[in-house]
Amino acid sequence: MRCAIFLDRDGVINEKMPDGQYVTRWEEFHFLPGVAEAIRAFNDMGFLVVVVTNQRGIAKGLYTEEDLEGIHRKMCEEIEQAGGRIDAIYYCPHDIHENCNCRKPRPGMILKAAEELGIDLTSSYLIGDSITDIQCGKEAGVGVNMLIRQESRVERRETKDERRESRVEGRVVPDIIVGCLEEAVDEIVRREARDRGRESRGKDQRLKVKDRGSEFRFERLDVWNKAMKWADEIYSLTRRFPEEER
Repeated sequence: MRCAIFLDRDGVINEKMPDGQYVTRWEEFHFLPGVAEAIRAFNDMGFLVVVVTNQRGIAKGLYTEEDLEGIHRKMCEEIEQAGGRIDAIYYCPHDIHENCNCRKPRPGMILKAAEELGIDLTSSYLIGDSITDIQCGKEAGVGVNMLIRQESRVERRETKDERRESRVEGRVVPDIIVGCLEEAVDEIVRREARDRGRESRGKDQRLKVKDRGSEFRFERLDVWNKAMKWADEIYSLTRRFPEEER
């Protein structure tokens, strides 16, 4: 099975419109800095890149599914020109009251992607800009759920304190908080290197244990061979003397 990076769209890939407004055409779609490079980095690490996005504007009649697919097609083309690749896009066209299973925070889109693309969710990452995204990832069983927050480092430190309190209270909290998609790349690189280092150390330790076992077995075999050689020599000596001299 393959691992994936699940990305929310608005606020992660492109600039988010003000509350109550939606990206309805390509001219309103503006990439955030460093996004194409980050996606290319995910590709280079061997991850599938999957976009999962709520698109309530379709249910509101502000744009059609064909309009959305046109925007996504151009988005993918721009990223490909920069050397990156989006492997799949899943979107929910429903309104809140329709009570569907695909609208985040419900996990329908991620679970569908995992089934269709053969994704190991426990070894995958989700990156979003809202607690709704984080809840979706956790309910789907995604291994690491990262929240993008644009605040300063001081404010982010305060957010970490809030996160500890939220864990105590049982509220949904992100596993990691970053400032942008480029920071998410750095964090994932560190985590993957650490995990692979741990696996490598574990493998080395198993080999050392195996080698020690082999050395022990060889030592025992050497002692046995020496003992048998001594027994043969003693037996041959006894055969040299007449019985009465023994």
